[in-house]
Amino acid sequence: MPSVFRFAPSPNGYLHLGHAYSALLNFDSARQGGGRFLLRIEDIDTARCRAEFEAAIFEDLAWLGIAWETPVRRQSEHLGEYREAVEKLAAQGLVYPSFESRAEIARLVAERDAHAPWPRDPDGVPLYAGGASLLSSKSRQRLIEFGAPFALRLDMPKARSRAGDLGWIELGEGPDGQTGAVSAHPEAWGDVVLARKETPTSYHLAVVVDDALQGITLVTRGRDLFSATHVHRLLQALLDLPTPTYHHHLLLADATGRRLAKRTGALGLRQLRAAGRTPAEVRALAGFAAPKAAP
Repeated sequence: MPSVFRFAPSPNGYLHLGHAYSALLNFDSARQGGGRFLLRIEDIDTARCRAEFEAAIFEDLAWLGIAWETPVRRQSEHLGEYREAVEKLAAQGLVYPSFESRAEIARLVAERDAHAPWPRDPDGVPLYAGGASLLSSKSRQRLIEFGAPFALRLDMPKARSRAGDLGWIELGEGPDGQTGAVSAHPEAWGDVVLARKETPTSYHLAVVVDDALQGITLVTRGRDLFSATHVHRLLQALLDLPTPTYHHHLLLADATGRRLAKRTGALGLRQLRAAGRTPAEVRALAGFAAPKAAP
């Protein structure tokens, strides 16, 4: 079977050179290996995602010479599938609602930090410090019926016990040089959020469901997402989904050594194009030679 690759940007800003690197790496790998290349729009963050950014993604990728299969999968059009995944986890007794606000959780973390450093996840965010997992079913139901905001969390100790030992095959490299057969340690993330009252999914859940439904066999993405794979591998096991091979690639940096990112105002592909750069020049800037003909 041919390998299936994907590029999955969020339409919350314009693509920059780092996005071009990831998209070209996936597209070129698919062409050279006789595989398939899919484009996915990860637009569950309705507060930040905008139609003009999505249109710009299509325009920028086409300008680079990248072609993809249609129709394009948009996460916002598949919320029901994510709800079903949450319900499947809940049926296993692995999901519970938490009702603390972000401010309340920050206060709880500060109180614990005052006695001893409270653990952080691989992204540096404090683990969930609340006690909602201890609430009775009646208490939870009463709060939900009252209209209280809530987040649906994965009960990590229970989930970890149910799934057993896990791992994945890494063709790239993690931040500490991890490659080959990698053991998964999702417990480092604590009781992660799977969904919220107003949003029936999270990045972790949606990407796992999407990769399975689209038949992705090789997930090629930035090294900044290596640690998230520990959670993704756990969700795949709990939902009985296939495990793709992973390739976490290097991250492009600017002249100061800072990673290219939308939030830091990295030079966009639209700006490069407006400045007269050609697709071939952008490929070269991203570290790619001229494209080879497909076999």
